[in-house]
Amino acid sequence: MMTRRDAARAAAITALSYSRILGANDRIGLGTIGLGVRGSYVMSLFQKNADVEVRALCDVWGTRVQKALEKAPGAKTFNDHRELLQRKELDAVLIATPDHWHKDIAVDAMNAGKDVYAEKPMCRTRDEAPIMLHAARATGRVCQIGLQQRSGQPYLEARERFVASGAIGKISHIDAVWHEGTPKRPLPTEPAEKPADLDWLRFLGNVRYREWMPAQYLYFRAFLDFNGGKLTDYGHHWMDVVHMYMGEKAPHSVVFAGGLFNAHDGRTAPDTCNALFEYDGFSVLFQSNAYAAGAPEYGMTFYGDKGKLFVNRNRYEFTPPGRNAQPEVKKFPGDITADHVRNFLDCTKSRKRPNADTSTSSISILPPLLAVQSYEEQRRLRFDPERLEVLPL
Repeated sequence: MMTRRDAARAAAITALSYSRILGANDRIGLGTIGLGVRGSYVMSLFQKNADVEVRALCDVWGTRVQKALEKAPGAKTFNDHRELLQRKELDAVLIATPDHWHKDIAVDAMNAGKDVYAEKPMCRTRDEAPIMLHAARATGRVCQIGLQQRSGQPYLEARERFVASGAIGKISHIDAVWHEGTPKRPLPTEPAEKPADLDWLRFLGNVRYREWMPAQYLYFRAFLDFNGGKLTDYGHHWMDVVHMYMGEKAPHSVVFAGGLFNAHDGRTAPDTCNALFEYDGFSVLFQSNAYAAGAPEYGMTFYGDKGKLFVNRNRYEFTPPGRNAQPEVKKFPGDITADHVRNFLDCTKSRKRPNADTSTSSISILPPLLAVQSYEEQRRLRFDPERLEVLPL
């Protein structure tokens, strides 16, 4: 049996060996899996770090791979992630595929000895989160979920100054807002025929088979087969901030209100999303609706008995009580995703757990996925935050 001392010694040897490898190569070999708009952008943030070299590219659509080669000339190319993961020159992978692939690719990558940076949401279904957490712990791999608020200075500073310090007092309610405009165009119907260099079957993965549908490939976030719509696309970000500020524990009640009120073109993800979450001692209202005008600024507002805190990715504003109270405002330029990428890269060397480790992310993905279930079942869900189970009716 391995003792704690043996485990500590093994971890130290692993970290030392890894640092020697990095010293020899001088760069972290990265493979990017999923080369759409987001994947290509985050890959470019990795490339801004001198200690990173993109050595492999993978996507089910060959055209996207060829376009990405312009940014990473000389990289090996693949349309099957399993072949990419066999490359020994790769130390880490960036996963930016549709959500229904996140778990399988992340687990395959960790089992292949690669560290993982996976875009949010962490996974598509609740049962997948503990599988990813188990894989990270069993393999000793670093797995960072793309919840960049965990590394963002606006969030870190506001939490310390106003929440951890007690300046805001007891928080009883949180508004989490991320609205969109109304759909401006119908779902795409072109190309009517599947491109010859696009592997439609591999894109579908474990989802029920259907013939080529350009809208489901090009605009997958409109379909619940592939993701959770706004509830997971935006909701995982904001509910993760709730947990970051209020404690890493799931809600005990979730109810969804809304639906498909603006678009009637075959999509299945609701465009009007209002989800109320009840926690021990406070509530959260997440809203992502389709407004043509007048929508409030995206961000989160924490209401305490000693003040109010608004925070988003580029500013925070704290307002103390009182009729003529002057708010304290601080702005932060830039994209906090770059800081999150840097945290991941540092952890691949130190072997420390990253800011958005699978342990916290596996809890914060629960509220948005429960809200999806509430929408689909058209009922309020009672949830056991200790056993992580939906309670019977």
